[in-house]
Amino acid sequence: MNKILISFGTRPEWLKIKPLVQILPREQYYLLFTGQHPDLLKDIEVDFKISITDHSNRLDSIISDCLLQFPEGDFNSVLVQGDTASAFAIALAAFNRSLKIYYMEAGLRSYSLQHPYPEEAYRQMISRISDVNFCPTELSSENLLNELVNGEIFVVGNTVLDNLVDYKSQCEYGNKILVTLHRRENHFWMDQWFTEINQLAQEHPELEFILPIHPNPNVQKYKHLLTHVTVVPPMDHPELLSVLTKSKFVISDSGGLQEEGSFFNKKVIVCRTTTERPEGIETGHLYICDTPQDVRSLFNEINSNYQIDTECPYGDGYSSQKIVKYL
Repeated sequence: MNKILISFGTRPEWLKIKPLVQILPREQYYLLFTGQHPDLLKDIEVDFKISITDHSNRLDSIISDCLLQFPEGDFNSVLVQGDTASAFAIALAAFNRSLKIYYMEAGLRSYSLQHPYPEEAYRQMISRISDVNFCPTELSSENLLNELVNGEIFVVGNTVLDNLVDYKSQCEYGNKILVTLHRRENHFWMDQWFTEINQLAQEHPELEFILPIHPNPNVQKYKHLLTHVTVVPPMDHPELLSVLTKSKFVISDSGGLQEEGSFFNKKVIVCRTTTERPEGIETGHLYICDTPQDVRSLFNEINSNYQIDTECPYGDGYSSQKIVKYL
């Protein structure tokens, strides 16, 4: 039997392929860990692992090592997810070997190569060479149709929501404000984001602002500004979900939290100038916050009108079953 090589390299990628590998018979796939987040493999058994070397440019290192260490085996197809450097590199390695490429979470677009950088470029390039594109929404499908990609296109929803179904009944609007900030495009003014959010926390002692601090040094060096925010170490996914389900709303630049917050009917202030998930803006789940100086007005607006009961635009929590049928 020819198997599928399923690739992942970061924590968000694992969260999105995990529901799929849990229902796909083990004899039908191999797992490849690309090593982009090297601390990830504590409880995950894989068949192949790539070792990322440290050169002057991290992205170059990831891509070159994935190309040079691509495994050999009795598989005739490769599945990649998302928009990381290693997802692009593994897709390119598969293309160079004429292997069939399945692409999960295809079609997300901001159409600005700097927002987010470098992810927007990687996902555009992956979809150009993929044989099958699994799209989370009708809009992402339309993006690919407009781009005249060669691969087949199926709308399946986003598999990250498959992890959340059992948490849905635990949702309530509490007094917590979940905050996450880490994206490259925010590094140059992270101090301003932290200053504005800390000021809001000082003015609203009835609310607990919880910020899992990202390990990136460009984020860490400003955590001293968060004097009125509960700063905690990075959370694992169940810990994050336990805070999210009890939050009043969310302030974040994370793509995943835009989807997860919407699934739980939590409004999200998106600390970015654009989003590749605009469906949530239309449904009222997402609010774009262009600059740190804009967060106060959006905070005040949502704090007085935080409840929403609208269908999540990113899927129903059963995307993996749909993908398995196509596979």
